[in-house]
Amino acid sequence: MSVPQDHLNRPVAVIGAGTLGRRIALMFATRGGKVHIVDPTAQAGAEAVDYVREQLPTVAASVPSGSPGSVEYIHDQASAVRGAWLVVEAVPEILDLKKKVFAQLDTQAAADAIVASNSSSYASRLFTEDCETRDRMLNTHFYMPPASTALDVMSNGHTTQEVLDFVLRTFPEYGLHPFLCRKESTGFIFNRIWAAIKREALEVVAEGVSVPEDIDQMFVLNFGTKAGPFRMMDQVGLDVVLDIEEHYQKENPNLPEGPITVLREYVDAGKLGVKSGAGFYDDYPKQG
Repeated sequence: MSVPQDHLNRPVAVIGAGTLGRRIALMFATRGGKVHIVDPTAQAGAEAVDYVREQLPTVAASVPSGSPGSVEYIHDQASAVRGAWLVVEAVPEILDLKKKVFAQLDTQAAADAIVASNSSSYASRLFTEDCETRDRMLNTHFYMPPASTALDVMSNGHTTQEVLDFVLRTFPEYGLHPFLCRKESTGFIFNRIWAAIKREALEVVAEGVSVPEDIDQMFVLNFGTKAGPFRMMDQVGLDVVLDIEEHYQKENPNLPEGPITVLREYVDAGKLGVKSGAGFYDDYPKQG
């Protein structure tokens, strides 16, 4: 596996136009290049393009050597990834779906393209094991750019050192800060720590000890953050948080049931957080 050549003159493709997909696309559009967004739903794709175009001038100005690039929604995945130096999968946290997407990208992506997953909790080993080109595949888990520019980088066990080095060296050009996982870890680095905080906060609510608003207020006062864990979960999307928590519980059945019970109540009621206009809080403008 050779690393991509002439990456500044080649597009980036992002598979998935959701909360994280559009933010990933934004960051890779900050150096004057092209970004293609793929999504089965045209409306989601159009909304993602609008988001990137609105945010791009300000974000590009904060990146060294930055300049606004272009972003385009392309429905057909094979067309979108053709010629791309980087393809980032940002589909829902469903293992079978990720397996399907990576099996497609195995042959669709250019021979020297890096194929990365934004999975929040699944090691890329789990959905690349049957791929022929898994030596160029890996996890690149983004948090919430452009506000949070850290990301985890983790091998699938077969990723070449050249690919890992290239990602660690190249992503900072786009205002990103990659950190290497030294070994496979469910939840990577920061997400493992965040998972413990999030889970205990949900359990406190499940037990009736407190309510989200009070927990958030105490968290902000004690740690000086802008938001507490419930406001943060609303930003991510409670359906995504539920998918992740269910994955953790499958790996560790000893985890408490309370957090999943609380999350399911909100998700079943259509309260997904910021993207639906209401979650733990109901003061968000409805999107779309």
